[in-house]
Amino acid sequence: MTDSVGNADTAVASPSASGGAGHHGAHGHDSSLLKMAVGAVGVVFGDIGTSPLYALRDTFAGHHRLPLDQTHVYGIISLMFWSMMIIVTLKYVSVIMRADNKGEGGSLALLALINQHTEGKRWGRGIILLGVFATALFYGDSMITPAVSVMGAIEGLSVYQPSMQGWVVPMVVAILIGLFLIQSRGTAKVATFFGPIMLVYFATIAVLGVVSIAAHPQVIGALSPHYAVAMFALDPFRGFLAMGAAVLAVTGAEALYADMGHFGRNPIRVSWLALVLPALVLNYLGQGSLLMREGASALVSPFYYLAPDWFQWPLLIIASLAAVIASQAVISGAFSVTQQAIQLGFIPRMTIRHTSTAAGQIFIPVINSALMVAVILLVLVFRHSSNLTAAYGIAVTGAMMIDNVLLGVVLIKLWHWRPVLAGGLLALFVAIDLGYLGANLTKIPDGGWVPLVMGVTIFTLLTTWSRGRALMRQGMAEGSIPLEVFTKSAHSSAARVAGTAIFMASASNGVPSALLHNIKHNKVLHDRVIILTVAIQDVPYVDLAERSDVKDFGNGFYRVKLRFGFLEETDVPAALKTVTMCGAPFDMMKTSFFLSRQTLIPSDKPGMALWREKLFAWMLRNAASAMEFFRLPTNRVVELGSQLRI
Repeated sequence: MTDSVGNADTAVASPSASGGAGHHGAHGHDSSLLKMAVGAVGVVFGDIGTSPLYALRDTFAGHHRLPLDQTHVYGIISLMFWSMMIIVTLKYVSVIMRADNKGEGGSLALLALINQHTEGKRWGRGIILLGVFATALFYGDSMITPAVSVMGAIEGLSVYQPSMQGWVVPMVVAILIGLFLIQSRGTAKVATFFGPIMLVYFATIAVLGVVSIAAHPQVIGALSPHYAVAMFALDPFRGFLAMGAAVLAVTGAEALYADMGHFGRNPIRVSWLALVLPALVLNYLGQGSLLMREGASALVSPFYYLAPDWFQWPLLIIASLAAVIASQAVISGAFSVTQQAIQLGFIPRMTIRHTSTAAGQIFIPVINSALMVAVILLVLVFRHSSNLTAAYGIAVTGAMMIDNVLLGVVLIKLWHWRPVLAGGLLALFVAIDLGYLGANLTKIPDGGWVPLVMGVTIFTLLTTWSRGRALMRQGMAEGSIPLEVFTKSAHSSAARVAGTAIFMASASNGVPSALLHNIKHNKVLHDRVIILTVAIQDVPYVDLAERSDVKDFGNGFYRVKLRFGFLEETDVPAALKTVTMCGAPFDMMKTSFFLSRQTLIPSDKPGMALWREKLFAWMLRNAASAMEFFRLPTNRVVELGSQLRI
């Protein structure tokens, strides 16, 4: 990455496009396609799969209500169907999922891939900022999804038993608190049940849809695109406003791409085309049939009214489990995105706990607590899923628009598509996403301001950290002494003591401040002195053969560079065991790690506004311990502090 991307500790250098990479089997290539497809159903499709709970209802009973007649019912179903076909099937499943970074997907993985080919370009920083803003919007989405999914499911209580309306919010809050509390124990065991439960859910909504369609089979004609065109021709303004609710049918489309690294491209495609898409289409058609037969009386919840009396409570349980699974997938996704952002230098280092040996099974306490507070506040403030859906669409459509820009760079710069073909495809995607984004902007007064405020706040934090790290490295580099010069003079001017000293350094040249302070105050050097730089690459995994580089400066001085992928754990002691070019093997009981800790002093120097400098200093003070981040032995670490003006 460029200098706009720093990392969470002074010992981590800017990522580089160099260095090989190999995927460490995150796709589970030995697993059968069917098994992986079932697993994808349980994790990837929870968000989009629970959209039938509220999507069609809110087009006719939400903030911008449509007349409940055949033109509008058929028109909305047609719009939802073709949106799923173009946005999900064509854009994400067929095109964007081909743009993988060594098998990994998601905005940050795509951004890292693009950065390898745009570094140094004038517009490269603009692309980085767009990718960062997409990440910020994802965090807003990850706050709203658990609230709206679980609330949309539990509201079935008030549908079947109106007297239980007062129980909905307390039950939603209790379920969400329980969900966040179990995160620290890991979800590896629970996740094995996700796939089968979601299979039952999709089979259930498909069957309910088919039964309802049989009572009004003409509704199948709503799949024709001319009904959507007719609706806009008859009532263009209301049709435009209705897009703000219709987009709920495709929320979660970006999850297909983001979770590609866990399941692989083909299992996700199979799950979508063979199960999820047909089930969703059948259910929406069934809801449309119900609305045509029952009229306004079914608008309270066309999803739950599909069930016969004897199946109402089982449907409530199945839908609630699906909503919890959708929430779990988003929470886990927030942990994964945070880990990537930390490694790529957009977020200060945080405590990351591995809850399982399975890839991606991590827990980040700070993110978990922040999400829990935000989600509970959303539930308590909005109190109904219809109110929350007003806030939902902006984050999703904003991220989709940014994906179009990133995709354009991939098509033209990476894949070298002909401009006519790339331009035509992008024009189609932009036209649809722009319509959805415009419709959702009309919901800003009704709650759409929430994800915008969240997105701008998180974007400010991410860019402040990135820029602050760049300025900090620049300040530390000023006046630094070349290591070649230092080793010649230091060798004869300080006493040597037994053992190995490792000085962590962010820059791949110059002498780290901790080494200068050590020789200034202690006036000794260890027999073996290692200047260690950790570099995070623009690839998810780094081959062991590419893990380290060693340069021998003589007289016991070495410079070592360790490379990690942005999905790998930065376990420095484990990586040092593979280094064989520094004389004897590393013995942690005879090795001391020296870390530099800077105290920042905001100043009026050019670079950042003073308030951002103070914000960056606060973030730096509250960053997690570098010792834990690099997995250093707790009793072998020495921190040496200094002051720095930025």
